[in-house]
Amino acid sequence: MTLVTISLSAGALLGMAVIFSYVLGWANKAFHVEVDPRITAILEALPGANCGGCGFVGCGDYAEAVVVQNAAVNRCTVGGASCAQSVAAIMGVEVTETLPFRPVVHCGAHATDKLGRHEYRGEATCAGANMVNGVQGCIYGCLGLGDCQRACKYDAIHVVDGLSTVDYDKCVGCGACAAVCPRNIITMTPFKYERMMAILCSNKDFGKAVKDVCKVGCIGCKACAKACSLFQVSDNLSSINYELYCRDYTADLKTAIEKCPQKRIVLVGKPSAKHLEATRDMAVPELLEAEFKTTVDDTEWWG
Repeated sequence: MTLVTISLSAGALLGMAVIFSYVLGWANKAFHVEVDPRITAILEALPGANCGGCGFVGCGDYAEAVVVQNAAVNRCTVGGASCAQSVAAIMGVEVTETLPFRPVVHCGAHATDKLGRHEYRGEATCAGANMVNGVQGCIYGCLGLGDCQRACKYDAIHVVDGLSTVDYDKCVGCGACAAVCPRNIITMTPFKYERMMAILCSNKDFGKAVKDVCKVGCIGCKACAKACSLFQVSDNLSSINYELYCRDYTADLKTAIEKCPQKRIVLVGKPSAKHLEATRDMAVPELLEAEFKTTVDDTEWWG
C-alpha cells in the first residue's frame, strides 16, 4: 500500500512538472520581449559604475535610453570621450563635443572661518545637522560632516579642516557629491578649461549679516561686477556667467580678483603647466581643490 502511494505521488509530481514546464515554455515564447542588441552592446561599452552621473538610475537604464529615447551618447562622465566614441559607433552617429562637468563647492570657509558654531551631538551627517537650528551661524555654508565624501565612489572629495574639498585629479564628474549635499552648495559646472574661476560662497544675506557668521563670505559689494562684466550680483551674492566665460576676460578677471575684499574669487580645477605659467603673476588668493556652481536657467550657466 505504501509503495503504491509513493508511486502515485511521484507520478503526480512528474506529471505536474511536465505540465508546468510546458506552460512556462509557452509563456516564455508568448510574452518574450525582444531586446535590441544595441542595448546589450552599449551596456558592455559602459564602465558599469552605475553612478547616476548620466542622469539615469544606472548603466542599464542609460543604455536603453540611448537606443529607445535617443539620449545623448556622451553622457557617461566616468567613461569619458573614449566611451562616448564607442557608444556613438554602436548607434552610428557622430559624437557632439561637450564640456566636462565637475563639482564646485560654493563655500570657502574652513572651521576657523565659521562664526557662531555650536557643539552638535546628533547624527554625524550633514543631512542630520541641517535639520538642527544653530549648528553654525551661516545657514548656507558647508557643514563639513562628510556626506559628500561618503557618497563619492572615486575618493575625489574630502572634508579638510571643516570644508568639503574636491580632488580634481580623481574626480570624474559623476555628481554624487552634489546629489547628497543637503544645502545644495555643490553644483556641477561645465569646465571650458582645466581651471576655472569660481566664487566660493552661497550666502545671500546682507554684508553685515555675512560678516557676523563668516570671516570670508561674499558681502555683495559689487566690486567684481564693476571690474568685469562676467560677474552679476543678485540677492547679495556674486555669480559668474559661464556661458560667456573665455580667455578674452583674463585681464578683467584679474582686476575683479584684486578688487574682491573677501578674496572669494578663486581658481578651481586641475592646474596644467601652461596654466600655472600663465597665472604666475596673478594675485590669486588660494588654489583650492574644489569646484563650483549655483543656479542655472535654460540658456546660461551662472556660478
